[in-house]
Amino acid sequence: QVQLVESGGGLVQTGGSLRLSCVARGRALNMYDMGWFRQAPGKEREFVAAISRSGRSTNYADSVKGRFTISRDNAKNTVFLQMNSLKPEDTAVYYCAVDQSMGVSGRPYDYNFWGQGTQVTVSS
Repeated sequence: QVQLVESGGGLVQTGGSLRLSCVARGRALNMYDMGWFRQAPGKEREFVAAISRSGRSTNYADSVKGRFTISRDNAKNTVFLQMNSLKPEDTAVYYCAVDQSMGVSGRPYDYNFWGQGTQVTVSS
């Protein structure tokens, strides 16, 4: 069983930056591809970014390409999401999860062991 704990969310103005972290407990993170998703009030959970076990392959939603960067430090059992040029529409609870498909999937049903989420709010 893997337990994931997200942190780094907060309130930021439009154009600002935040760096989210996802720490894994219970298993070595280098066994898994990982992903970030987000869910805004009244909306379905949507894919943000994914990264392979080695870190060599990544996948991004079109809405965040060029602004967000996913990375990982397997020695620290941590996955990161660097978010730049934030917009009000990025406001959501952000979750990390384990990609069971091992293919940097963008599909929520390929993921398991979801964290509790961290709130990101971007003011206009």
